[in-house]
Amino acid sequence: MNKKWITIIIVVVALFLVYNFFSGKYNSMVTKEETVNTEWSNVETQYQRRNDLIPNLVNTVKGFAQQEKEVLTGVTEARAKASSINLDANNLTAENMQQFQAAQGQLNSALSRLLVTVEKYPELKSNQNFLELQAQLEGTENRIAVARKRFNETTQDYNTYIRKFPNTMLAGMFGFERKALFAADEGAENAPEVQF
Repeated sequence: MNKKWITIIIVVVALFLVYNFFSGKYNSMVTKEETVNTEWSNVETQYQRRNDLIPNLVNTVKGFAQQEKEVLTGVTEARAKASSINLDANNLTAENMQQFQAAQGQLNSALSRLLVTVEKYPELKSNQNFLELQAQLEGTENRIAVARKRFNETTQDYNTYIRKFPNTMLAGMFGFERKALFAADEGAENAPEVQF
């Protein structure tokens, strides 16, 4: 009778330890994945904020520089393309991330051309509405950089966690997959050329 109870207690304790191990690992993976999803939502929010500012900026410039129609059209088209790529937090693959980044890079390029064009119009550069929109856009670009950095940090933490042993076995069993990171924009490794 004693051996029977000891065996039952050992089995119950072993099952309890195995349950705690698996549930603890699983819950940690869920928490880390949800943190990645939240940070991705923060990135999207900042890009949306920038997309919302662009029409006001374009309309302000349009009032002063109507002959710059090609530049204004380029910004509008790049914004439309960047807005059309919706990347769900569950589909953060390297390919999808590259498409997203490419569209955002085209928008950055179009905005840069717009801001260079503005240099030709001193009356526009002194317009309070334009200055305010430009300051908001610069602030948004900083927010985007911070949101991307936080996203990469939490994603790296998540990716590292699910790749460590024994987590890698459990991650495979429960369907936790690596998430893609933001990479540097193409050409970012080259210093800009400055000529005087």
